[in-house]
Amino acid sequence: MCLAVPGRILDKRADAIATWLARVDFDGVIKEVSLAFVPEAEVGDHVLIHAGFAIAVLSAEEAAATLAEFAALAAGAR
Repeated sequence: MCLAVPGRILDKRADAIATWLARVDFDGVIKEVSLAFVPEAEVGDHVLIHAGFAIAVLSAEEAAATLAEFAALAAGAR
């Protein structure tokens, strides 16, 4: 099973081989991810991350709904 998690782009930069990288905020946890699959993503956008790669740009509503589902699943697992 694969899992992708939404996060919000804090900043964006090109690396040495002209691939976009971004620092992404996952509710206070900051990670660097590749934007190679979604180079159109901009600072402030929500993106879906899988294995260190942004694979889709989400609306703020989609990101919030996904995070709410994760919270509900976690609450039910206790």
